[in-house]
Amino acid sequence: MAIPVPPATDGATPVVGAFYDRFPYPGDPLQDGPPPGYNWRWCHRAAHSHCTGTTPAAGKSLRILDAGCGTGVSTDYLAHLNPGAEILAVDISGGALEVARERLRRSGGLAQVRFEQRSLLDLAGEGPFEHINSVGVLHHLENPLNGLKALAPLLAPGGLLHLFLYADGGRWEIHRIQRSLALLGAKSDGDGLRLGRQLFQNLPADNRLKQRHEQRWLIDTSADANFADMYLHPQETSYNLQGLWRFVEGAELTFLGFSNPDQWDPKRLLEGELLERAQALPQEQQWLLMEALDPDISHFEFFLSNKQLPRQSWNNNELLWQATLERNPCLWGWPGASLLDQELRPLNLSPLQLTFMECLEATSAMPTRLSNLNLGWEASQTSEIARQLWGSGVLLLGLDN
Repeated sequence: MAIPVPPATDGATPVVGAFYDRFPYPGDPLQDGPPPGYNWRWCHRAAHSHCTGTTPAAGKSLRILDAGCGTGVSTDYLAHLNPGAEILAVDISGGALEVARERLRRSGGLAQVRFEQRSLLDLAGEGPFEHINSVGVLHHLENPLNGLKALAPLLAPGGLLHLFLYADGGRWEIHRIQRSLALLGAKSDGDGLRLGRQLFQNLPADNRLKQRHEQRWLIDTSADANFADMYLHPQETSYNLQGLWRFVEGAELTFLGFSNPDQWDPKRLLEGELLERAQALPQEQQWLLMEALDPDISHFEFFLSNKQLPRQSWNNNELLWQATLERNPCLWGWPGASLLDQELRPLNLSPLQLTFMECLEATSAMPTRLSNLNLGWEASQTSEIARQLWGSGVLLLGLDN
């Protein structure tokens, strides 16, 4: 059944656009040179490997949409983590786009980005895109589902759509402050910002809302734009897991999984018999259990596609030996044995793992197959080390289709 085409406008667009003109978001400072570090969710090859176990086929052109780019923080990473990609970045706020253009100019990534002041509801004909990024955007539409329905047809077959939406359970204190400020007459403007800051100053030290703000959100909201976005936004929607799945089904898209899977792993909170019982549950019930147990989950970040993508496990030795190899670009500390992995966690390579990666880096013909890697080892040892490096995210494996 065909999905009805959503309208090209949204009732909240004028007020939300004006809000972000006053408070360009995110409020990250501008700097010269590439953005610091990395976020693998904005690197298409790493994201594709996360979702499918394989890299996308080499040689194909890559088109990326940053749908609601704000001040260009995400766009900056998309440009630097996907060299050569063609990127369209859109936002409804002219003020935010001015900051975004300057950010990309100073970082050196402006040449591959086309910025446009447009609604993501008004992009018919711009696709297909192999990678769509829309972080913290759809929940600010009057009708978020219309936004998802507008993005769905722009996705290339088997492409990835990465979303970030508010989770209701972990924003209980934010919602209370929002309601309190509304009752006090605070508007989404400079005076409302003053009243919001004053409210936290006035609340007694033992007030739970003040404590939660200072423990959890104080650093995040140090910039005025970030404070306003959290407590004074004129339009937002948040979800629970059941509502999130209905939202995805409404656009006839496929849920590929969370892009922060460790947060949803029962091992994080349980052990012993309780962990065994949790791990015996179907995957969706494990997620529901974690939602119930962790009241700090304040957002959902996840990948969608327009079809179910098969996942490669690399258990087949013959297939593994035909795999193409590349180092994950989202690592910190290479070359060397002491790294930060793509989640910025410490990772120490064993001597054999380090030898494997050094041999790969010294190979002149790229991409190269595992069968062409000249290590002088037994085939079983080579296969085992390759699987270890793939499992830890250091090595990306692909198939030349």
